[in-house]
Amino acid sequence: MDELFAGLMQITHGFKPIEKAAESLSAARSAEEIRTFALPLLAHQAYQIRSLGIFLLGRIAARDPEVLRILRVQVSQDPSWQVQEILAKAFDQYCRDNGYARSLGTIVDWLQDPDPRVCRAVTEGLRIWTSREFFRDRPVVAIRLIAMHRSSESEYLRKSVGNALRDISRSFPEQVAAELSTWDLSNKRQAFTHRYATQKKSSNP
Repeated sequence: MDELFAGLMQITHGFKPIEKAAESLSAARSAEEIRTFALPLLAHQAYQIRSLGIFLLGRIAARDPEVLRILRVQVSQDPSWQVQEILAKAFDQYCRDNGYARSLGTIVDWLQDPDPRVCRAVTEGLRIWTSREFFRDRPVVAIRLIAMHRSSESEYLRKSVGNALRDISRSFPEQVAAELSTWDLSNKRQAFTHRYATQKKSSNP
C-alpha cells in the first residue's frame, strides 16, 4: 500500500490514476471494509490520498447515508481545490448508483445548503447535466436547479453555474436562452454568471 500511495502522490495533473486505484481497491471489499479503509485517508496530508479516500467513499455513498453525510459535512471543508473536484465526482457517483430520479431530493437538498462548496459539488458533479438520466428528458428542471445560484456570493459557485448552463445550451439553446432572458443583468453577480453561460468554451479562462 505504501508503494501505491507513493505513486499516487507523484500525480500533479488529472485524477484518472487515483480513480482507477479506487476502483481496484473497492473491487474485492465490502462497503464496510471500504468505509473502514477510506475514512482515515481523509486526514492524510497529501490531497491525492485524500482524493483516493473520497473516490472510495463515493462508491458506497448510495448504500451508506452516513458516508454521504461525511462527504457533505466534512469533505466539503477540505481546503484543496483538487479535493473539491473529487467531491463533485463522488456526488455524481452517488447519484448514478442511487438513480438520478431517486436522487432528486438529495440534489435539491445539497443545492439549498448555505455552503457554496456543497452546492458546487452538485452543479459541477452532474456536468453535463442533460447527459444524465432523468435530466436528459427534463432539461428545464436541470436549468432551473442550476440557475438557483446565479447570484451567489461565491464566485467559485457562479463560475460553475455559468459553465453548467453553457454545457446545456449546446443541446438545448432555446431553453437556456429562455432562462437567461429572465435574469437581471444590472445585478453584477447575475451578469458575471451570464457571461460564463454565454461565452464560447475556447475563450473561457
